[in-house]
Amino acid sequence: MDARLQRRVQRYGWDLAADGYEALWQAQLADARAGLLAMAAPASGERVLDVACGTGLVAFEAARAVGPAGAVVGIDLSGQMVEAARLRASKKALSSVHFARMDAESLALPDASFDLVLCALGLMYVPDPERAVREMRRVLRPGGRMVLAVWGERSRCGWADVFPIVDAEVASEVCPLFFRLGQRDTLARLCAGAGLEAVEERRIATTLRYADGNEACNAAFVSGPVALAWSRFGAEVRMRVRARYLEAIAAWRQGRGYRVPGEFVVVGAVAPERGV
Repeated sequence: MDARLQRRVQRYGWDLAADGYEALWQAQLADARAGLLAMAAPASGERVLDVACGTGLVAFEAARAVGPAGAVVGIDLSGQMVEAARLRASKKALSSVHFARMDAESLALPDASFDLVLCALGLMYVPDPERAVREMRRVLRPGGRMVLAVWGERSRCGWADVFPIVDAEVASEVCPLFFRLGQRDTLARLCAGAGLEAVEERRIATTLRYADGNEACNAAFVSGPVALAWSRFGAEVRMRVRARYLEAIAAWRQGRGYRVPGEFVVVGAVAPERGV
């Protein structure tokens, strides 16, 4: 897919997903957020950048950790996600966290301006993740930390058939190479290639729990990278792709509900000190 088209698909797809994102995905992605924040260990007074911040779930946790002496900036390609995060921040009366619409591949931020850079489950959607990591590295101070989380191996994510099922109904792939960064040590090598040191990788097994097939399908199609395609499907196509997806996850049905396996990869690294 052309990079500009991919960015547009992601931007407007996540715009559509903003309203229902937390209800459908906050609990499902809790293991990834917890693993990322545990490795990152944001400390009082630090400046933190949260890339692909969504509705601010990681940013608000980081803000609590850095306290009023610190600061958190959350950026996302989706304007609707940014607006949702700003609304939550205003309700929480948090003055230390700010949000802006920004492309991860071209950060409008000064060099060496953050102690910690986080990206929770955002790199899979970026056309050029190598460039995005270099940008994150650029804004990280010497000795600062970067912690990234992506989905893991395709074979360990029981919901993965959602992509070929949707791709069969559209002119081009909705999310090409989604699982590339979760393969073997790909993400760790990407960090090392950007000049980061002390690279550490952890894999986290998780289970996505859905009360019924309707909830499982809403999570798969209404929110996320396929949302734009879903919004343009007619009733007949929607019925077809829902049936195919429920068939694909049938092995994990328990009663009316589903317990679908998944995996996250969390990688942490450190920017070299000056003169090293």
